[in-house]
Amino acid sequence: MAIDLLKNLAYINGSWCAAHENATFPVTDPANDAVIGTVPDLSPADTDRAIAAAQAAFADWSRRTGLERADLLWRWHALVVEHARQLAELMTRECGKPLAESIGEVRYGASFIRWCAEEARRGYGEVVPSEQQDRRLLVLRQPVGVVSAITPWNFPMSMITRKVSPALAAGCTVVLKPSEETPLSALALAALAHEAGLPPGVLNVVTTTQAREVGQLLSTDPRVRKVTFTGSTAVGKQIMALAAGTVKRVSLELGGNAPFIVFDDADLEAAVDGAIASKFRNAGQTCVCANRILVQRGIAERFIPALSERARALRVGHGLEEGVQLGPLINDRAVAKVERLVADAVAQGARLLNGGSARAGRFFPATVLAGVTPDMACFREEIFGPVVPVTLFDTEEEAIALANDTPYGLAAYFYTRDLARSWRVAEALAFGMVGLNTGLISTAAAPFGGMKESGIGREGSGHALEEFTEMKYLAMAGLGAR
Repeated sequence: MAIDLLKNLAYINGSWCAAHENATFPVTDPANDAVIGTVPDLSPADTDRAIAAAQAAFADWSRRTGLERADLLWRWHALVVEHARQLAELMTRECGKPLAESIGEVRYGASFIRWCAEEARRGYGEVVPSEQQDRRLLVLRQPVGVVSAITPWNFPMSMITRKVSPALAAGCTVVLKPSEETPLSALALAALAHEAGLPPGVLNVVTTTQAREVGQLLSTDPRVRKVTFTGSTAVGKQIMALAAGTVKRVSLELGGNAPFIVFDDADLEAAVDGAIASKFRNAGQTCVCANRILVQRGIAERFIPALSERARALRVGHGLEEGVQLGPLINDRAVAKVERLVADAVAQGARLLNGGSARAGRFFPATVLAGVTPDMACFREEIFGPVVPVTLFDTEEEAIALANDTPYGLAAYFYTRDLARSWRVAEALAFGMVGLNTGLISTAAAPFGGMKESGIGREGSGHALEEFTEMKYLAMAGLGAR
C-alpha cells in the first residue's frame, strides 16, 4: 500500500491542518542544510484545539475494550513495518543518523507498538480479601485522561512510539509535540496511525518552533492529566514545576552521564566492541551512550590503543551514503559544545589520540581523549557527541565511586568475567539501567528509565501501561447472605 509519508500539515482531530495564521517553518538536513519540507508553526491557540480534540475523544476511546484498542495498534504496527525503509530514509534526512541505524530504530519503535498491542488486553485489577463478610474490595486500573507527550530529535520515532503506544493501549488520548528539528518523522507516524483507523482526536501532532509557550500550555492546562517528556534535565525540572500547579502525573526521561567500566579481567575484544556500539550510535547523541570510559590500570595499555584504532576507522559522512557509520551532529550548537569540551580537556592535560575538531557540514570524527580527570568538563557534563573520555582507576571501590559521582543515574555499563564482582558492582551502581558485558541494553520488554536527576517513571516492559493509569479502589457493601 503506497502512502505519502512526507506531510506538510499538522494533525489535529483526525485532519491535516495549517497553523491558524498559516505560519510555517522549514525542516532541514543537518548534513547540508538542504530543506526537506515545511510544516506549520502552531501557536498555543492551535495547541488548545488539539487538547480540546483529545478531551472530546477520550470518553469514547477510554470506554473501548482492550481488544478493540489492541486491534488498532496491531494495524498501526503492521503499517510501520511495511513502510520501514521509507520511514528510515526520512529519519536519516531529518536527524542525520546512518541509514542502518534508522532502520534499526524503526524496528525498535515498532516493537513498542507491538508490545503495547499485546498489553492492551491485560489491564488487570485486583480483588482484595475483605475482613467483612458482606463486602468485596476491588482495585481498578483506569486511563488517566489526556496525555501530553513531548519528544526529542535524537530518536524521532522510537521516543514517540514508546510514549504514545502505552498511552493509547491504556485508553488515554494524546497530544504530541515533537522536536522542531524532526517533526516530519512524527507526522509520518501519524499518517500511518490515521491509515490504521485511529479515531479522530485520539492522537494529535502539534508542530511548532514555540517550544516554551506550547510546552507551558501542555504542562499547565487542567484538561491534560499527564505529561511525559524526554529531554534535558533542566527542561524536565521546569515541566515538573509547571505540572505541579494542577498536580499532573509526570514521566521524565532526562539527561545521563553513563559510566562504562572495564575491569582487568574483562574480555578485551568484547569490551572494545561494546564501547564502540554504545558510544558512537547516532554520533554519540544518545542519553544512554557511554559518556565516561573508566579503565582499570592493568588492562589500559591494551584497551586504549584498541579503542582508539577502532574509533579512527569509523567512516564519517551523510547517513544515506553506503558504509557511513557516523553522521553529522544535529546543529551548530551541538558542534560548538563538543569542541568546547574537547578544548577544555586538552587544556587541562588530556591527550588527544584521534579526532578532535569538526569538518564542514557538522561532521565530527570519532574522538578519543586519554588521561581525563574527574575535574574536566567532559567527565562532568553529558557530551552528546562522538567523544570518548578515558579515565584510569585502580580498585573496584574506586571505579564505583567514580561512576556514581554524578547527579545523573540513567544508564551504566561494566565488563568483567568475575561472577561475584558482577553482582557487587551491579547492585552498587546508582543507575536505573545497567549493562553487564554489553553496550546495548534497550528493548521494549524491559523498563527504561533512570534514578536521581535522570528522571521519574519507566517506559516499556509490563510496567508501561501503569504510567498511564490511575488506581481506583472500590468497596462494595451489602453483599451478605440472605
